[in-house]
Amino acid sequence: MAGMRHFEDFHVGDKIATRGRTITEADVVMFAAFTGDWHPLHTDIEYARQGPFQERIAHGFLVLSVASGLLPLSEMAIIAFYGIDKLRFVAPVKLLDTIRVEMEVMDKRERDERGGVITFRQTIRNQRGEDVAVGTMRSFIAKREQGEA
Repeated sequence: MAGMRHFEDFHVGDKIATRGRTITEADVVMFAAFTGDWHPLHTDIEYARQGPFQERIAHGFLVLSVASGLLPLSEMAIIAFYGIDKLRFVAPVKLLDTIRVEMEVMDKRERDERGGVITFRQTIRNQRGEDVAVGTMRSFIAKREQGEA
């Protein structure tokens, strides 16, 4: 897999920044329809105006799902997603906010002959550079095969 980042290619302190993506009305409606989560904070303008944010906000799991799609996973020799720890939604994502993801390698541990677990601090930020969600993501990433460049 030429051009693919393997376990050996990651080092503590490495940083990855993604492109941005704007959260739209269509995203919120399709996510609500797909999940069945029609909470009025996301889908009812009048209800949301009376709430803590004075307008509708995106579902937390919509934000997390979009962030996952922004990650350069096809450029990594991922065997498996290993989990998310200490995930916190620290600020709302409003309709027409643009989010991006910044990841930093916090730890890497060899697991077996196939590969190891890379621990990333994942920060999702809006267009103003404000943190909207933070957490620790782990991925099981393959080692380079013998003789593979």
